[in-house]
Amino acid sequence: MSKLYLIPSPIGNLADITYRAVKVLEEVDLILAEDTRTSGVLLRHYNIQKPVTPYHQHNEHKVLQHLLQQLQAGKTMALLTDAGTPGVSDPGFLLVRECIRAGVPVECLPGATAFVPALVNSGIPMNRFTFEGFLPPKKGRHTLLTQLAQDERTIVFYESPQRLVKTLEELIKYFGATRYCCVCRELTKMFEEHTRGTLQEVVDYYKEKGVKGEIVVIVGGA
Repeated sequence: MSKLYLIPSPIGNLADITYRAVKVLEEVDLILAEDTRTSGVLLRHYNIQKPVTPYHQHNEHKVLQHLLQQLQAGKTMALLTDAGTPGVSDPGFLLVRECIRAGVPVECLPGATAFVPALVNSGIPMNRFTFEGFLPPKKGRHTLLTQLAQDERTIVFYESPQRLVKTLEELIKYFGATRYCCVCRELTKMFEEHTRGTLQEVVDYYKEKGVKGEIVVIVGGA
């Protein structure tokens, strides 16, 4: 029976995948991978030998109809992004939406996503929060940061190591230097790090130390 499975993949440690996810990957007809090289490491680790085809933001519009036709013909597929849950700041939304419109069943398995452990481990209230993904680089950035500065909810977003210091300095201008934050780096990996303090303290730390790896930023609400 046709179905699209959304499979959360480890964000660092290859052991962070469920037994069920491995079983589904072993049984589907085709695996869609954001990067076949990255997914290949995971698939080889679990000795999963299935056809793999690229599916990413640069080709999703081009291959969408072909994939839908295969699904409607009875094939089962699993979507793997490089790390975390498909659709969360990763490709997936377009395919899910079109499958629903076409009457193709969609099932998302529970599993890894970077912002949840970062939020839980931050020590910042998480009863109400807003997840912003990657902040807009230019257009709309000023408007968004102005709004977020007044938001009483905890703010969660992703950032690249190259832009982290600049973004933290920008947050100081909008939020004030004493706003509490936590920068989570390299989650689940050997050099996992959680840097907590005021925005000023954290930006000073990374100015001195430098930044590498995947980043999640948690900022306390107004």
